Amino acid sequence: MSVGEKRFLGLGLYTWIYITLGLAAVLTTAALTMTFFFTPVVLADTVVDELRVIGGVPIQNQLLFSQKIFYFHVPVAMSSFLVFIFTALNGVRFLIKKEKIYDTKARIATEVTLLFVLLTMATGILWTRYEWGTWWVWEPRLTTYFILTLMVIGYFVLRNSIDDEERRATYAAAFGIIAFINAPISFAITRLVPSSAHPVVFRAGGGLISSQLIAFFLGMAGMLLFAWSVYQIRLREQDITDRVEVAKAALEE
Repeated sequence: MSVGEKRFLGLGLYTWIYITLGLAAVLTTAALTMTFFFTPVVLADTVVDELRVIGGVPIQNQLLFSQKIFYFHVPVAMSSFLVFIFTALNGVRFLIKKEKIYDTKARIATEVTLLFVLLTMATGILWTRYEWGTWWVWEPRLTTYFILTLMVIGYFVLRNSIDDEERRATYAAAFGIIAFINAPISFAITRLVPSSAHPVVFRAGGGLISSQLIAFFLGMAGMLLFAWSVYQIRLREQDITDRVEVAKAALEE
């Protein structure tokens, strides 16, 4: 596979990756700073700014992780959904064109998806523990996202179980497309099933105040830039690996 050198506004792709990583770090740091020092806590649609007792322990707002986690949990969850789109898109392109580069792009997109899926599960479990007093609840959003997690892991199990390169790529492409179908279902389930206990970020009759919105969108932008950077870095790494393998094969002939 050869990704090729691309330039935009006179700068190479590597330069843009470093710039994007820097922006991601700045935006995420700004979001976390706002989250823990400036944004108030929202409980039961009411903004509060006082000492609260949770589980018999008095906690100040800035330590109330059951709500503060939201500003990190939602961006990583949204990133997992959005990056997974590239698994499906490149899977479709591979099935049509049968070119290895699309299989590689789909695999790397799924690797990045797995990273954000695991972060989502970890932060979600923390939120559930502090908010609901238990580590896990089999409610619609958690259940559908757990299924999504298993399917993402299953994607790599499938790849590792097939030796033939073309069959592996074909089966992985088809499985990735099918697995992605669960992403929009998991995203929309809290709106499709009104009884779901999982909170809805943007809803009629409620919402976030300006400081919360700023922190939320800063975190979202930072996490999406980070996801793009990781994806591009893995593509460059794979390109270098493939070039080395081609060079080694040429030397052995």
